[in-house]
This record gives sequence, C-alpha cells and structure tokens, in this order.
Amino acid sequence: MSTTPDMIGFAPLFALSSNIWDQLSDAAGLVIALLFILAGGLIGFVLRWLIGRWQADSTEKSALMKAEAIKAEIESLRKEAEVTAKAEVVRAREEFEASIASRRADQEQAEARLAAREESLDRKTRLLDAREAVLKSKADEAEKAMDEAERRTLEADRKLQDLAKMTHQDARREVLKRANAALREDAESMSRRIQEAAKEQGEDIARSIIADAIGRCAVSHLNESTISTVSVPNAEMKGRIVGRDGRNVRSFEAETGVNLLLDDAPDSVVVSAIDPVRREVAKRALEALVADGRIHPSAIEDAVRAAREEVAKSNSKAAEAAAVEAGVVGLSGQVLSLMGALKYRTSFSQNVLRHSVEVALLTGAMASELGLDAAKGRRIGFLHDIGKAITSEKKGVHALLGAEFLKVNGEDQQVCDAVAAHHGEAETNGGVYGVLCAAADAISSARPGARQETLGDYMQRLEDFERIAKKHDGVVSVMAVQAGRDLRVVVDPERIPDIEASELAREICREISATRKFPGQIRVTVIRETRCVEYAR
Repeated sequence: MSTTPDMIGFAPLFALSSNIWDQLSDAAGLVIALLFILAGGLIGFVLRWLIGRWQADSTEKSALMKAEAIKAEIESLRKEAEVTAKAEVVRAREEFEASIASRRADQEQAEARLAAREESLDRKTRLLDAREAVLKSKADEAEKAMDEAERRTLEADRKLQDLAKMTHQDARREVLKRANAALREDAESMSRRIQEAAKEQGEDIARSIIADAIGRCAVSHLNESTISTVSVPNAEMKGRIVGRDGRNVRSFEAETGVNLLLDDAPDSVVVSAIDPVRREVAKRALEALVADGRIHPSAIEDAVRAAREEVAKSNSKAAEAAAVEAGVVGLSGQVLSLMGALKYRTSFSQNVLRHSVEVALLTGAMASELGLDAAKGRRIGFLHDIGKAITSEKKGVHALLGAEFLKVNGEDQQVCDAVAAHHGEAETNGGVYGVLCAAADAISSARPGARQETLGDYMQRLEDFERIAKKHDGVVSVMAVQAGRDLRVVVDPERIPDIEASELAREICREISATRKFPGQIRVTVIRETRCVEYAR
C-alpha cells in the first residue's frame, strides 16, 4: 500500500489509535467469542429439542398408524374366524346328526337280534326243562339200582368173609404185607442194579483218570539201605583213619554221628547210620580225608563242616529241580532245604524225593480231570512226605509233623490239612485234595516193586480179612483169592436172604476199609446159592 503526503502527518496518531484498537479488539473479540459460544449452545439445544420433538411426533404418528393397521387386521381375522367357526359348527352338527342316525339304526338292528336270541333261549329253556325231567327220572332209577347193587355187594362180601374166614382188616393187612415184600424185593433189585451200574460207571471213570495220571509219570525204585561204602587205597590208610589209640575214629564218629566199620573188607570202610543225611555227610567227609591223606581231629572237623555245606547246597539244588519237575513254585527256602533232605531218604524201596514228585504229578493229574486246582494238587502231593525229614530229630507221625512244619512256614491251611490227613492220622479237612493225595500215595506205593511185603505180613493180612468176614452170622466159609484182592464169602441161604446179602457185602467192605492195611482195593463177593437135590430110582 503506498503512503501519501497527507497521511504522513497523521502517522503517530494513527499508530496510537491502532494500538488502542488492537487492545480493544482483543477484549471485544474474547467477549464476542463467548457470546457466539453461548448463542451456539443455545441454538444447538433449541435445535436438538425441536428435532427430538419432531422425531417423537413422527414416531407417535407411525405407531398410531401401525396400531390402526393391526386393529384393522385383527378385526379382519376375527370376522374370518367367526365365519370359519360357524362353518365348523354347521359341519359338526351335520356329522353328529349323521352319527346319531347311524347309531340309531345299529341299535334297532341290535334290538332285533336280541329279540331273536331271547326267543331262541326260550325254546332251549323249554327243551332243557324237558330233558331235566327225563334225567331226574333216570337218576331215581339209577339210585334204586345202586342201592340194589350195594345190598348185593354187602351180601356177597358177607358170603366171601364166611368162606375165607377173614375180615376186611385181616385181608387188607395180608395184601399190604405181600405188597411190601414184593416192593422190598423190587426195590432191592433196583437198588442193586443202580449200584452195579453206578459202580461200573464210577470204576470206568476212576480207572480212566488213574490210568491217565499213572501214564504221565513213573519213577524208578531202589533198595532201602542204611550203609555206605568208602574205598581206601591200602591198609596204611585204614590205620590213619583209626589213628593213635583210635582217636581219629572216635573224633570222626562224634563229629558226624555215624559208625565206621573197618573190619569188613581190606580195601573199604563202611559208614553206618540210620539218618541218610548224616551218612552222606560222613561219606563225603571221609572221601575228602582219604584223598587229602592228612587225617587228624582238626582236619576231620574241617572236612565234616565242608561236607555239611556241600550236602546242604546239593539238597537245595535237588529240591529245586524236583519242584520244577513237579510243577510246584513259590516254596520258601526252609521248605526247599527240608525237602532236599529227602534226596537221601528211602521208604519201602522208594526214594522219598522221587516218590514226592510222582505223587505230585498224580495228584495234579487227577485234580485236573475232576475240574479242581491242579497246581494246588501238585503242591499237596509234593509236600505230603516232608515230615519224614523230621522224624529222625523229632518223635511223631510224619504226616502230622510235616503239616505242623508247613503251617509254621506260611503254607495254605488247606495244604496243611491235606498233608496231615493223607494217611488217616487226622480228619480229612483238606477235602477232596486230601483224598486225592492219599489215592496218589497209594498208587505210587502200589507200583510193582514199590512195596516189598514179606510172606508173613501177606499171610497175616489174608487171615485178618477172613476173620473180619467170618464173624458175621450166616457166613459158612471165606476164601481170599487173587492175592487177597478178591474176598469170596459163602453164606447160608436159609439164614441170609437176597435182601441182606448186599447189606452184608457192604458191611464187610466197611470193616476192611477201617483197617487201612492194604494198598489199592479189595472186592468182596457174597455168594448165596440154593441147591435142590433129588434122586431118581
């Protein structure tokens, strides 16, 4: 902008007024701004109120219009429903009237049928009345005939009693007596047939089970002995064994509990002892001393100690091997150690440890055939003679001693009971397992060569059987045949009827079984025969 000369004179005044104006302008602008803000807020509030009022009026008008539309629709639906309801009422009334007419027609037909049935029943009633009159007449005639028959029966009965000289009660008793006798004979015959059939069937089953069990296992037999022989190289060695003034022999016998026999043969020494374990320890110790050549009391103690340890280890190994062979597991160390002692024990020409294995296999096989626990059967059979390893140290019956030892060592109570009862010294609390163990023990002991019975014992056994049979009334003679396995009893037919013959056989069997002095079984045959003798001339 250009500056003119007229304006130059007013420059200071203009500058001053300009500053004042600027200051006034700043204050006024602030007031004006505040006024504009207040005016804008007021205008905004008024506008917002006006807009809200307009929206509310618009919403109210819309709601009124919708309400009017809904009311018109409801009125239309009401009128339509009234029309439909009237139509349904008309239709239902027509259907009801049709149903009433149909039922009325059915009722009229039913009434007609009932009338016809009533008429038919009336006719039948008249016929029944007529038949009833006829039957009543016949019943009267039948009653008269029954009275006549009863009179004639009584008259015939009186005549029969006069002829037979016996009353009704006597005749009834006689008939019952004869009927009882006939029924008793029939019952005895039937019982005998049933027993024979059951016995044959049971024997076949038992024979099959036992044969199968025996066929699965077999052990060898040997002669029972109480001595062992140790070879020596020369007489000088015998002198060393004797020692100065016999001190070595005395020391050896005191340490081992055996007897040494030095005079039987020049090249051997005999070790004698009832206890087979002691005898084996002494034999091994003496063999070690002979092999070493230095024999004196100190060396004898060392040799005997080493032999005991060696025998103990050997026994445990033998018992473990036998348990594996018998299929028995879970035995404690004490039980295995004692079972191993049976390795050197013999009973009636049987090695007891081998015999225990066989009895275990037999008992397990029979238990399996009968559906029982075969493992428990094998365990009972394997441990049944463990008490024989104690009898040399403790007095008593080996079955009871063995059961007591097994109970102390944590064996099952059923196993202990069966072991205690396998020879009959205790009740058969072991149940079927005890019976099976006893049977397996008898089977093993009855093998050829297992039991060597002397002639005197054999004859005594036969005499006992004959004595048991002869003490019964009516027995004429007794014969033991088939090596005592078959006992034939001849009875007097006049004193022993057929009915009592089978009872006599069972009684003799029970008495023989009570002796428990025989392996296997004894068959008792009662022979009753009647001989009629006539002479032709």
